Amino acid sequence: MKFLDQVKVYVKSGSGGGGAVSFRREKFIEYGGPDGGDGGRGGDVWIEAVEGLNTLIDYRYSQHFRADTGVHGMGRNRHGANGEDVVLKVPVGTEVLDEDKELIVDMTHLGQRVRLAKGGNGGFGNTHFKGPINQAPRHANPGLEGEEIAIWLRLKLIADVGLVGLPNAGKSTFLAASSAARPKIAAYPFTTLSPNLGMVDLSIGERFVIADIPGLIEGASEGVGIGTRFLGHVERTAVLIHLVDGTQDDVAQAWRTVRHELEAYGEGLEDKDEILALNKIDALDPETQATKAAELEAASGVKVRLVSGAAGHGVTELLRESYALVRQRKDELAAEGARPEDWAP
Repeated sequence: MKFLDQVKVYVKSGSGGGGAVSFRREKFIEYGGPDGGDGGRGGDVWIEAVEGLNTLIDYRYSQHFRADTGVHGMGRNRHGANGEDVVLKVPVGTEVLDEDKELIVDMTHLGQRVRLAKGGNGGFGNTHFKGPINQAPRHANPGLEGEEIAIWLRLKLIADVGLVGLPNAGKSTFLAASSAARPKIAAYPFTTLSPNLGMVDLSIGERFVIADIPGLIEGASEGVGIGTRFLGHVERTAVLIHLVDGTQDDVAQAWRTVRHELEAYGEGLEDKDEILALNKIDALDPETQATKAAELEAASGVKVRLVSGAAGHGVTELLRESYALVRQRKDELAAEGARPEDWAP
């Protein structure tokens, strides 16, 4: 299935049905009064977060959604039927924005349902206008028009841990070694063109979701490369695992490049717990490992973990450390009364 994380759609709620102008006409009843029924209400447009979706691909070729119009009222005081509602089903983590990209609602939990456009009320039939002066009114109300709006749907995946790094840092290999996810892996930059999710199972009751996004390059926060669009997918994470390719010449500069882009992007990414790891150590001798780890620690000021996604070295230990931070963050949110999905500061 193709990955699509942003799309513009147009929605219109149903207009209300018109009220009826009708008079009672029965044998032996000489003065039958007005009996026009009311029109039905127009259908609403709703959005709902459902299970089993992780992309907005359903909206790539179908972008216009219109709820049904209410049925007109009828004689004998018969009320017109209400129009059918329309429900847009989206993945958990979808943001709904207006045309100016201002947030309307964030669909952060399963089963959340929000009305985007309210259907128009049905018009009154002529029965409502009968009075002592006008006992045979010959007018009724038309139904009210439905609402028509254009919205943006923007998906931000909900994961506990995010993988960041330069292209070809080994993030996809690390994800494959950590979970049952099978992302595309190759020895050239930009193999990953869309985010990948994996479920990490450490033991019974110890599991979390990890997200791999396309590699970042210098200037990503300003729209250079392909990484900037996907930084939103790690906004909701509790922890960032920052992988640095140990086989490149300047590992410190590689770390600085990614850190700069995270800080320039903002949205709380720069303040998240970050685990820094020197990857691909299976291709380095012990002396080179120690030298490059020292360079990274001097630049970042934090402890550097040594891992190899390809050989599996240090992966489990790194995942356990990540889980401990995830668990700590969830406990903090619970104490604050917030939902576990609400990672972003």
